[in-house]
Amino acid sequence: MSTTDLKIISSVVPEELRLNVLPRYLGRHYLTGESYVYDWAARLDRSYQGGLWHFFTLSNGGFYMAPADASRVHVRWHLNGYSDMMGADAFGIVVTLFALCHLAEKCGDDNVIEHYHELRAYATQHVEAANILRAID
Repeated sequence: MSTTDLKIISSVVPEELRLNVLPRYLGRHYLTGESYVYDWAARLDRSYQGGLWHFFTLSNGGFYMAPADASRVHVRWHLNGYSDMMGADAFGIVVTLFALCHLAEKCGDDNVIEHYHELRAYATQHVEAANILRAID
């Protein structure tokens, strides 16, 4: 079995450990990265009003953030014509992918680029993979 065949597992980060997540994964860019996540959430969901987000770590070394609200979200991205509903977890993956891409472009940090690829690998295994991949295309 190759490493691409392995099931990637996500784990929610306990509340008391959340403060360490973004500095661990994004280093000195963690504040910018977090603000990009919230900015992309507002860009992709016109009804986004903020709120609590969960942090997830991935067994392949990646991470992502997702809104704690379990409701479905209507996501629109005008640059690729995407417009559809998805769950909050899938929305968090999409938003985090957009934010990581944006951050990598701004800071040029190879670790950020690696985390994008780790999350994208997980996205391909997600129950809403087709929707996620269409949204980021």
